[in-house]
Amino acid sequence: MVRLLASEVQQLLHNKFVVVLGDSVHRAVYKDLVLLLQKDCLLTHKQLRTKGELTFEKDQLMKGGELDTLHNRTDYREVREFCSDHHLVRFYFLTRVYSEYMESVLEELQSGTHAPDVIIMNSCLWDVSRYGRNFLSSYRQNLENLFGRMDEVLPKSCLLVWNTAMPLGDKIKAAFLPQKCKGQYRISVATLKKRVSQANLYSHEEATKRYFDVLDLNFHFRQDRKHLQGDGVHWNEHAHRRLSYLLLSHMADAWGVELPHRDPWEPDLVPWERPGQVEERQPQANRGSQAFALSPPGLLPRPPPLLPSPTLPMRPPPLLACPLPPPQLMPPAPPYPQDNYFSSDPIFHSDEFYIHPENPSPTHPGYAFDGDFSFHHQPPVPNFHQPCYQRHAPVVHRGFPRHHARGPYMPWRGRPRRPQRHAPACQESRPQ
Repeated sequence: MVRLLASEVQQLLHNKFVVVLGDSVHRAVYKDLVLLLQKDCLLTHKQLRTKGELTFEKDQLMKGGELDTLHNRTDYREVREFCSDHHLVRFYFLTRVYSEYMESVLEELQSGTHAPDVIIMNSCLWDVSRYGRNFLSSYRQNLENLFGRMDEVLPKSCLLVWNTAMPLGDKIKAAFLPQKCKGQYRISVATLKKRVSQANLYSHEEATKRYFDVLDLNFHFRQDRKHLQGDGVHWNEHAHRRLSYLLLSHMADAWGVELPHRDPWEPDLVPWERPGQVEERQPQANRGSQAFALSPPGLLPRPPPLLPSPTLPMRPPPLLACPLPPPQLMPPAPPYPQDNYFSSDPIFHSDEFYIHPENPSPTHPGYAFDGDFSFHHQPPVPNFHQPCYQRHAPVVHRGFPRHHARGPYMPWRGRPRRPQRHAPACQESRPQ
């Protein structure tokens, strides 16, 4: 996992349709992804807590939310969409992993104009806390139904990433869990944690059985509980930015795109990774000689752009001048009488003598010396660097033609098919 800039995320998700399905935690996943597609900054605390707003960072509320009624019942709906010239991101709020509403969402995606390229999904907390005592058997059956329908509906080129539920805090406020859930009293935090662990295990088994990708967020954030918010369920802006980096790195690996080689994630954040702060980037055409200057102390060097996949041609790296060897010290010479000239037979070391060109000898222009030569070191030779070829950020093509298409997205039935998902050597035959 590496840090990515907004320009690199735009390039990675160029002409991609991303669908995020889940609860309020994945609504924050959607928001951070939409923000990262536009700015190099983090979400604010208010943006994380707000739900059902009419607009967020140039997106649009399509259904539910403030267009209907804000509540915490299991029939709450919220559909958001962010659309630009070359990016489309949509969010569906879910309260159950598979239901009639989820079936309607699948039908909408199947009959829509654009096919989803990536689906990021999780549904766990509502399933194990809002639907009675038989939650475990119903949850596992719903998982089996969901992944079976996903396998039938989604095209082969679609990448489905199932996220496991993130860790819970030691104290959970009553705002998330109601006082009574369908005939049973409010469950304890320890019981809820145990149910989440069981649900993560079952969802991992069902997803891998259908050869879908699984991103274990419970594992990645098991030691980052300091980023939990006060309710014990939701996470702050730093955790969600790391989550976005994990998802984007997983997508790049699935598509065969090489990301910039940078240091792994560190707890200390760079200056722009603070809420509400945007980095003012200098245009590449106006950098000039500053592009090769050293960074001032205290600031991290600007990371390189996205690198193309190994199949694409690359320009050779810039040539670097070889460093000169250090000058060698000469021992003091004995006071011998000087001849009119030196013979050219011995090996002549250019770094041991300095010839004054003001008074050349008329008898031997090549190796003659007058009486005013000195045993000084040769002056430093100017280090003329080889020309460096500045490489612009390449355009990463992942199955799309290089010419400009009529629109940013392709029809549902006319998309190029990606190779089949990763599967074991003895893959079972898919039912017709």
